[in-house]
Amino acid sequence: MALKSPITCHGMLHLLLEGLALYETELTSVLDSSLGKPAAGILVRVQVHHAFANNTEIFDPLAEGVTDADGRCMQLWPQPGAGQSKEELAKLKTGTLYKVVFKTKDYFEHTGRQCFYPWVEITFEVSNPDEHYHIPLLISPYSYTTYRGS
Repeated sequence: MALKSPITCHGMLHLLLEGLALYETELTSVLDSSLGKPAAGILVRVQVHHAFANNTEIFDPLAEGVTDADGRCMQLWPQPGAGQSKEELAKLKTGTLYKVVFKTKDYFEHTGRQCFYPWVEITFEVSNPDEHYHIPLLISPYSYTTYRGS
């Protein structure tokens, strides 16, 4: 199945939540703190949370991309089968939970190292889409940390 047009990480949250321009802010970056350099080639997936009346909760695929040589995910592509176009993504509302999943195992194997955490999941909620959101991830083979960046 062919991929649809790219959605840029710049302004990804604003796109998801308000439908604003795509080039406002970078959603995430990854630094390999054990090497002191950016982590290139990490698959990044964005998912959206849904809660149902029967207390069932799921995260549906929204978009995915890969970190570049600077550790930034500059493009996110709508996931095949997600059933949402770029225009549909722009209609999402604030107050929704989102998850960013970083597939770290392949990165560490590519750099000749084993890791304890094969992926990292960061779940967050945006309360004010007018604020700047950046979710940095610092990884090493046996630890990771994240924070709300500026």
